[in-house]
Amino acid sequence: MSVSETPAPVSLDDKYTALDGRVLISGIQALVRLTLEQRRLDQARGLDTRAYVSGYQGSPLAGVDLEMGRAKRFLDEAGVVFQAGLNEELAATAVAGTQLLEQVPGRRHDGVIGFWYGKNPGLDRAADAIRHANTAGTAPLGGAVAWIGDDPGCKSSTLPSSSEPMCQSLSMPLLAPGSVAEIIEFGLHAVAMSRASGLWVGLKIVADIADASATVDLGPLRAGVPVPAGGSRGPRRSCSAPPPWTPSTTCSPAASTWPASTPARTA
Repeated sequence: MSVSETPAPVSLDDKYTALDGRVLISGIQALVRLTLEQRRLDQARGLDTRAYVSGYQGSPLAGVDLEMGRAKRFLDEAGVVFQAGLNEELAATAVAGTQLLEQVPGRRHDGVIGFWYGKNPGLDRAADAIRHANTAGTAPLGGAVAWIGDDPGCKSSTLPSSSEPMCQSLSMPLLAPGSVAEIIEFGLHAVAMSRASGLWVGLKIVADIADASATVDLGPLRAGVPVPAGGSRGPRRSCSAPPPWTPSTTCSPAASTWPASTPARTA
């Protein structure tokens, strides 16, 4: 006689609240999950950070502001502030301001992660603000990531778009997720890369990925994401691979930060 197992309870909120297992999530929801995942990762490492998200709607990222609003109760609890921008360049300027926290007297946190979003023509419009922000640098416990919506097939745009040339002009590294799961995985590495390099890092989201939904295994998403240099509150340890690193670089749990010989980054 077979014994039936009681199925685990399932909720529509699992895409934001589940800490392990598999969840069904869309590309836009994965961006929201990324902000929560980054805060949970920092908190697990003893880092007192917050996150700020601002941008301007435009396909294929037109639903980011709506989904941020739907997830507000989860964002508030995690210390993630969302504020839609009046336009792309003002949103980029606001995100750039998050990296100046060290210069603010009486600050309450060690760093703020800034996320900007907009479609490719919006990146063109915000280029001057991002160029100046890139020159100013990022905070070691902050980081700035640009979510760039690309529509190469003109699904909902008047012209095909590709963000690579503008990112190259801005000296902004660009990661290109090929699946919904990689939006979260590459996004975590983008924050770590921004913290380590002092540069904004782009996350290229094409229409097919933004509009997709997939079942994502939450377990492996944080694997190999380095601890920010100088950000660990415990004793400094060594990683088996010094920078420069790639998303495939891994560090053991007992070796979760760059060696002490790594030169300090200055903005």
